Amino acid sequence: MCPSRSPKGKSRGWIIPVGGAEVKENNPRILSRFVELCGGAKARIAIIPTASKLLETGPKYERIFKTLGVKSAVSVDFEQRSDASDPERLAVFEGVTGVFLTGGSQLRLATLLGGTPVARKLRELNAHGVHVCGTSAGASFLSEHMIAFGEEGSTPIAGNVRLAPGLGLTNRFIIDQHFRQRDRLGRLTAALAYNPFAIGIGLDEDSAAFISPDQTLEVGGSGAVTVVDATDLEFSSMDQADEGQPVCMLGLRIHILIAGSTFNLHTRLASPGKLVTKKK
Repeated sequence: MCPSRSPKGKSRGWIIPVGGAEVKENNPRILSRFVELCGGAKARIAIIPTASKLLETGPKYERIFKTLGVKSAVSVDFEQRSDASDPERLAVFEGVTGVFLTGGSQLRLATLLGGTPVARKLRELNAHGVHVCGTSAGASFLSEHMIAFGEEGSTPIAGNVRLAPGLGLTNRFIIDQHFRQRDRLGRLTAALAYNPFAIGIGLDEDSAAFISPDQTLEVGGSGAVTVVDATDLEFSSMDQADEGQPVCMLGLRIHILIAGSTFNLHTRLASPGKLVTKKK
């Protein structure tokens, strides 16, 4: 699938994947910035807790966003695919300035929402300027190519990652979350061995990639974001490797970004951004 086209003269919304376990109170920097982008006190946010099987997930985020001062925060769940065609549920998205997808299982999101009117609505909203944020499983689901599951470890192993179609807000990158905490470099690089045109984004917990309409990624939160660029991949043994064998990959570029640093998804250039200090 391709991202929806933006109307002429209209700016796309931000895409904000979060690595999970984001701070939710006592200076929740990531969620506060999302609220600010969505209009602050005038923000109208729709929450999709479908990835989670816990009944309290939606109401919990409603309380969090209302504590942050938003005008409206409404949870809308989808428990079966037919729910994603329900006019009453679709009506919740009218007039929103932001959409937030919670954590849980990204495969559950893909199974229940993929190819439905809700998925098309979310792509359309983002193309028309609505900001979309997802945490943990919700982050993985945002892009066209989604890591469904895979094994831990720092080495790419043939067969240790399974991909599935995601929401399709963009086809420029593949996202993984809980990155450092769950040792997921190997499965992200294995995914890039199958899709070297994409950029790998590995998000630590309480870390976010704020991706602007001009395709500049700026890091927020307390952890790091690992960017793996396979543009100049010189060699990959993925086609020769049997399942369970390590994969040789030559020519990968890896950037470790922290809050304030940036990466341009067009030029594929990293920058220290706000981390640069000037002599006084």
